[in-house]
Amino acid sequence: MNIEENVSLEQELEHFRAEKEKIRNLVGQIGGKGSAKQDQIINLSFFTIIILLFIFDILRHLFNISVPLPPLFAIEIGVLLVSLKIIWMIYKQTKVEHFQFWILNSIEFRLNGVSKQLNDIEEKLNMKD
Repeated sequence: MNIEENVSLEQELEHFRAEKEKIRNLVGQIGGKGSAKQDQIINLSFFTIIILLFIFDILRHLFNISVPLPPLFAIEIGVLLVSLKIIWMIYKQTKVEHFQFWILNSIEFRLNGVSKQLNDIEEKLNMKD
């Protein structure tokens, strides 16, 4: 192996590392490991609020306990919370789909580059024959 090949391989390795770091940063931005805890907290919050509203409504109807909420308020708040949760899930899924599109676009760009290099190599080999 000569010095030019070593330099070329080192440059490719550095380019690969730079792309790897760029992808790692993007994954973190769209919801990688950092947002799993946040997602869990949000899910737990929604679940807790809906369960509490359900319990208050059960107490009101079964045991005639006075709860300071209007009768239909629990249902309205529950529907609102479920709607917000669905909207939030759609937003998260959109971010993931955008990232997948970016990755696929990147792969296509790379494949086109490799295909072009392969065609150039074939042309050079055919010229030598």
